[in-house]
Amino acid sequence: MDPARRRDTLLWQFAELTHAGHGCAPDDYWGLHRWSISEPGPFWSTVWDFCGVIGDKGERLLADGELMPGARFLPDATLNFAENLLRLDGPTDAIVFRDEAGARRRWSWAELRATVSRLQQALLGLGVGPGDRVAGMLPNLPETVAMMLATASIGAVWSSCSPDFGPRGVLDRFSQIAPKLFVTVDGYHYNGKAIDIGATVAEVAAALAPARTVVIDLLGRAAETSTRIAGAVTLSAFLAPHAAAPVRFTRLPFSQPLFILFSSGTTGKPKCIVHSAGGTLLQHLKEHRLHCDVHEGDRVFYFTTCGWMMWNWLVSALGCGATLCLYDGSPFHPAPTQLFDYAEAERFTLFGTSARYLDSVRKLGLKPLETHDLASVRAILSTGSPLAPDCFDFVYANIKPDVHLASISGGTDIVSSFVLGVPTLPVWRGEIQAPGLGLAVDVFDEDGRPMREGKGELVCRAPFPSMPIGFWNDPDGARYRAAYFSRFAGVWAHGDYAEWTAHQGIMIHGRSDATLNPGGVRIGTAEIYAVVEELPEIDSTLCIGQDWEGDTRVVLFVKLVPGAMLDEPLRLRIRNAIRAGASPRHVPAKLIAVADLPRTRSGKLTELAVRDVVHGRPVRNIEGLANPEALKLFENLAELST
Repeated sequence: MDPARRRDTLLWQFAELTHAGHGCAPDDYWGLHRWSISEPGPFWSTVWDFCGVIGDKGERLLADGELMPGARFLPDATLNFAENLLRLDGPTDAIVFRDEAGARRRWSWAELRATVSRLQQALLGLGVGPGDRVAGMLPNLPETVAMMLATASIGAVWSSCSPDFGPRGVLDRFSQIAPKLFVTVDGYHYNGKAIDIGATVAEVAAALAPARTVVIDLLGRAAETSTRIAGAVTLSAFLAPHAAAPVRFTRLPFSQPLFILFSSGTTGKPKCIVHSAGGTLLQHLKEHRLHCDVHEGDRVFYFTTCGWMMWNWLVSALGCGATLCLYDGSPFHPAPTQLFDYAEAERFTLFGTSARYLDSVRKLGLKPLETHDLASVRAILSTGSPLAPDCFDFVYANIKPDVHLASISGGTDIVSSFVLGVPTLPVWRGEIQAPGLGLAVDVFDEDGRPMREGKGELVCRAPFPSMPIGFWNDPDGARYRAAYFSRFAGVWAHGDYAEWTAHQGIMIHGRSDATLNPGGVRIGTAEIYAVVEELPEIDSTLCIGQDWEGDTRVVLFVKLVPGAMLDEPLRLRIRNAIRAGASPRHVPAKLIAVADLPRTRSGKLTELAVRDVVHGRPVRNIEGLANPEALKLFENLAELST
């Protein structure tokens, strides 16, 4: 990065501000990181001050800091999450919205405040108060953001999923939290189709029996949909009695519940993960400002649905005074350049997406560097799965050569990242740059010993503010502790298979529970994907370990690009590529072509579900999958019987 640009970053300013605490130069990220984890109370207190958090910080910075779980950050603080996001007013853009069907909308900060005010009054009129749940089955709309902010403004708890879920998938999530209000739409657009979900909405609303169901009109059928549901109204009717007024913010404790997020549910009923207002706000502001260098007036985009934690993360950029750029629909409809067209037109400064999207752009042969003016884009973020080394090459060669490319990894469990980008450090091909400030990230071997070399379990050795409050309906915390702290006492085990790099960065090799173990040697599935998916004939791959003759054998399923065939020459090239790019132990015993690969609704491969099908075990919560019909492709395969 250009030295002048590094000095202009908010991270550089933060390092200068905190120099007295750590004594390090502003370009010494590692010194700053050591201070941030050795002095967590002063560090997070300074984040509060630097980011201008609105509220009362209180006297104590950290209570019970030796407990994990159990530590309490800023235990005397009071704040309101929505107040901190609605910090601006006036005619400039707060939200810009596009969808694949051609809708174009803008909300100024004044319009956003006015809508939040009217929604807040309607919620209060319904009797919604602190701790009550509001559930949204919604697309990525401006109204979705406003509804979340109105919910948070009174201390109620927001939970959301995307409208492509079937009834069972929605009820598996929302029935556990008993929402007082259910907000939804009459339908949505995807890949050129208008999809009516009136029947799903009616079934879900009848089962949830909330005090009120509100239907947003997207397809012109909201009035019709609402007449089929007892106690349902359209959004316009819900707001009609209320005129805009100043928004009232209820300041509540730092640990007040804010969000309920759900695990993917591919290994059982989704866990209801409860996140706090204070912890989420501090962590998101730290990531946006210090790690992503988001300034007031920036324009922040992330391709996401409301069923993925990246939506919650995206919306928090309002707290930096940034404009949200929302998109709903297929990223490749009506044209493959859809998102780059949007980025150019609206002058994105941060372009966030998934590793799968970038790989798809690469395989489509797009070269935005030659076709689009992306001068405004300072950062490209990628998450959802490890970003392969060749995708790093592609971004710098064909999208933007001077961009900060940040692969990030964390998850729903912490509604943020453990490891992510650092705008003052070099970007190394195939690597995540560093652990986040305030996060004592490490890699442990199976006996709980730190590893500086080799692959092991990604852990966090000390508490941090965005740890969940707990799980919903888990009064003694037993399920919460079992999920993260049963592997290593007093240490968060995240479930990722990872290793340190020579540059102090991190590489993620897949989920720990999906690692392969042929001959007793652990292999990360992402290592295989990164090698094979460079081949032009390969669309995507999925790898499992099949129990076979007292051991585990590696089975690789490949989805080919149209027109390609898994003939013997391609099989040989795949095996040779894996042998050369990974190791001989990674070479699959079986190589099978399939028409599709199952993924979660956030686009992640579901190795565990395929492994269950192959072994004849039931797959729990199929509603957690975006394409559950793909699982049938793996049933009773003759190739796996010999």
